[in-house]
Amino acid sequence: MQEVHSRAKPARSEGRATHGAVAEAACAQQHTQYGLSLFISPYSAYYLLMNKPSNVTKPGNIFLIGPMGAGKTTVGRQLAKSQGLDFVDSDHEIEARTGASIPLIFEVEGEEGFRRRECEMIDELSQRSNIVLATGGGGVLNSVNRMHLAARGQVIYLHASLEHLLKRTAKDRNRPLLKTDDPRARLQQILELRDPLYREIADLVVETDRCSVRVTLNTIQGWLRRHSSQCDGQHPQQPLTKSKIS
Repeated sequence: MQEVHSRAKPARSEGRATHGAVAEAACAQQHTQYGLSLFISPYSAYYLLMNKPSNVTKPGNIFLIGPMGAGKTTVGRQLAKSQGLDFVDSDHEIEARTGASIPLIFEVEGEEGFRRRECEMIDELSQRSNIVLATGGGGVLNSVNRMHLAARGQVIYLHASLEHLLKRTAKDRNRPLLKTDDPRARLQQILELRDPLYREIADLVVETDRCSVRVTLNTIQGWLRRHSSQCDGQHPQQPLTKSKIS
């Protein structure tokens, strides 16, 4: 039996703002180093996210976020098929259009160049309708990406523990950020920075450690059905609930 925790999204949470500000400061410093022209003030982005009108109807899109190895592409393909939607993977689209692998892009352009391409791709893809989009693990680092995802679809965070992610990525050579002498320490660092950003925009958090793809898929489908019913019977000014399923 899976336990579902739901809570109403507050108009503004001071505790959440403080926590978010810490992650945003680290993110801002990182993007200052990258020199991304599309990066806007993190505090402006946070204000816009937290003060977005609750009665705005999101398009029929589902955006999957989460760390590398969480299963976004695998789950996304099956979810799109079951929902009758088109599936798109932002990393795969970048590779297809450039004719280069992600590791090669990192090698030639650096992470700065890749993040710039990623921001442009997420902006373009998230403007489509009726899609399931699997985003790269670092897509949430850019506050512009977070605003676009939060405003243009239902955001689902596939969460996995450090141990499970290490097992899933151990033999994957397509992870340039883990090409280090200590992948565990690097992945831990990545998770500490990104987890608050994933949760900031997630409408649903799904714990995937002990779940097969089928179980994860069934969990998401069940939430989508309940969410649809909730929206249909909801007063326009009543905020939607955010959920965590473990």
